[in-house]
Amino acid sequence: MQVRPGAIDGVWEFTPVLRPDDRGVFLESFRSDVFAQAVGHRLDLAQMNVSVSRRGTVRGVHFADVPPGQAKYVQCLSGRILDVVVDIRVGSPRFGQWEAVELDDERRNGLYLAEGLGHAFCALSESATVAYLCSTPYAPTREHGITPVDPALGLPWPGDLELLLSPKDTAAPTLRQALDQGLLPEFTACQEHTDGLRRG
Repeated sequence: MQVRPGAIDGVWEFTPVLRPDDRGVFLESFRSDVFAQAVGHRLDLAQMNVSVSRRGTVRGVHFADVPPGQAKYVQCLSGRILDVVVDIRVGSPRFGQWEAVELDDERRNGLYLAEGLGHAFCALSESATVAYLCSTPYAPTREHGITPVDPALGLPWPGDLELLLSPKDTAAPTLRQALDQGLLPEFTACQEHTDGLRRG
């Protein structure tokens, strides 16, 4: 499995080795030992989510309070998506910046984002099935969002698609509004949380 650290601290892309034969293909989509060596701690799997989305659907930008936050290991099981991570950690050197990676059912790559980062994606294929391995269970009182069409963020959604958003994501605040409302995680709190995971 190939591992590529992202430009934003707390992001890694994992690309498995595909082993095709006349029956199809076999791959290891997640390896705990490879993950721990790259990230510095194991992924404590608490929940797995699956979403099925029509072309143009945008989900996000979602994040959770830190601690405990919610780290995610995201894979596109069928179809193709543009997966976007936004650094929303107040005090981070890359605050307000984003990183985008295409995930699809050919390369079978996965993207990990640590606690405190914002996550969104857009379905590029007619249908896209996405799986998320999550470090903590869903907790509505700790979950927040930022509108994925915040012009100040300028997320790289394809211009040829009519974007489909949920009412909740449409009504979500901009990054500036979320900052003013005190919703965003602190970079130092995220670092302390990660350090604690690495210490075990």
